[in-house]
Amino acid sequence: MSDKNTRIAIVNNDKCKPKKCRQECKKGCPVVRMGKLCIDVNSVSKIAILSEELCIGCGICVKKCPFSAITIINLPTNLEKDTTHRYGSNSFKLHRLPTPRPGQVLGLVGTNGIGKSTALKILSGKLKPNLGKFDNPPDWQDILKHFRGSELQNYFTKILEDNIKAIIKPQWVDAMPRSVKGEVGTLLKAKNDRDGFQFLADNLDLNDVLTREVSQLSGGELQRFAIAATCVQKADVYMFDEPSSYLDVKQRLNAANVIRSLIDPLVYIIAVEHDLSILDYLSDFICVLYGVPSVYGVVTMPFSVREGINIFLEGRIPTENLRFRDVSLSFRIAENAEDLETTSIKRYSYPKMTKTLGDFKLDVKSGGFTDSEIVVLLGENELNISYKPQKIAPKFTGTVRMLLLKKIRAMFMHPQFQTDVVKPMKIEEIIDNDVQNLSGGELQRVAIVLALGQPADIYLIDEPSAYLDSEQRIVAAKVIKRFILHSKKTSFIVEHDFIMATYLADRVIVMGGRPSVHAHANSPQSLLTGMNSFLKSLNVTFRRDPTNYRPRVNKLDSLKDREQKLSGNYFFLEDAQ
Repeated sequence: MSDKNTRIAIVNNDKCKPKKCRQECKKGCPVVRMGKLCIDVNSVSKIAILSEELCIGCGICVKKCPFSAITIINLPTNLEKDTTHRYGSNSFKLHRLPTPRPGQVLGLVGTNGIGKSTALKILSGKLKPNLGKFDNPPDWQDILKHFRGSELQNYFTKILEDNIKAIIKPQWVDAMPRSVKGEVGTLLKAKNDRDGFQFLADNLDLNDVLTREVSQLSGGELQRFAIAATCVQKADVYMFDEPSSYLDVKQRLNAANVIRSLIDPLVYIIAVEHDLSILDYLSDFICVLYGVPSVYGVVTMPFSVREGINIFLEGRIPTENLRFRDVSLSFRIAENAEDLETTSIKRYSYPKMTKTLGDFKLDVKSGGFTDSEIVVLLGENELNISYKPQKIAPKFTGTVRMLLLKKIRAMFMHPQFQTDVVKPMKIEEIIDNDVQNLSGGELQRVAIVLALGQPADIYLIDEPSAYLDSEQRIVAAKVIKRFILHSKKTSFIVEHDFIMATYLADRVIVMGGRPSVHAHANSPQSLLTGMNSFLKSLNVTFRRDPTNYRPRVNKLDSLKDREQKLSGNYFFLEDAQ
């Protein structure tokens, strides 16, 4: 073994199925053939057990496993001394921790399965860090010694002495009705020990649901209730795990303002957020998490907001001279503009119309669209329309492969579709997993592939970013954009992640009126005109980052915000500082 690297071996519990294979990993291992027990499968463990000490890193077991259940990784030895927690043998490993600062909002950005939730549990005091010694966990004295000299030593000392009360706004708010019963207003008032109850109800649009049972709330209402239930309590540490899920753009900005209203010189605030524009708006500094999902995660030192998000997008940490992603992610707009000029464009139109659903009325102005075009619908949530794809009901009994072959066999078998859609969406990683066991993000990736695999002239896609992490969102946006352009089709998309909406949109339809009562849809407009109109209605301005062109929300009443409002430029297409 190299003296510069530490080897870790990970076995995926869900994928390892010794009863369904011939234990190819054990039979192919050269160390086992030499008589040493490098890989073992026994009746007690029910999955393969790999010895990291004996492993020579040949990778034969990784290639031989028919279920792709094994991962072998070489890590720099200097990371070994920074091990914060490991759940067990051959399981996920977290290196370092985010460092919260009182009086500021710490934002965490990274892919799913990289350790963000583990870090929150440790920082909240709900999980004791074992420093990687899962078989002989250290006591608190050794843990404090490990963090000696850092801000985390004081932080853990406070936790140990019970001087800190930490509250976590959970990630999966749609599971709340199973454990929380009662009326919204009654529950919030019972938790209320801070001033500002009415401020929360007003800014989180909860006044109309205060008398409603939690079980009757929609996804967005549950999210806003969960944020209010966290903010209404007096605490020393507030943690928000994905506070923007289910919310429209206006609600996301309001939620960010509510969270920032908690800022106090003695209070710690931490937020995990995949909507990069909201993370930017919400945070005072950023820690990036990188690694291999479900294998290991590493937390970087704190960076400024702009630098931290740009490091994540670039996939390279300059302070460590380390690249953690092969490609950088950028947001150049209208990549298909030149292609559209050189192809024959088919134009379509639709008339003015009105639709009534119960007490809700929608007026639609006449308009038109072309092929090879994506039209994004911008506005507040109407009824529960935008929640449907987020609650994909996995009724299919069988694997992902079986589902795709049943629903879109022809496209799934087509090499171009494999290259443009299936491979970028990383379906191969979950192809043999049971559909009913997929996570929310995995279901969403499958749903996007299924939607694009159906033969159609117009593709209606409702919030493709739901449940996806920041990196997956950008990949999904590029997949949809490329597919619509190359297939010369049209797509109408509802999307509340502003960066994703901006990247996707060739034109936009701005929705207005009173949500859930009487709404109207304007005719499709150019990206610049439509975004300006929409952002003006929200009283928000955006600028562009000169490095990767991502839209950035200007802080309310900042110099840039005031300048853009005075000039009427709420949204910039050109590269602005």
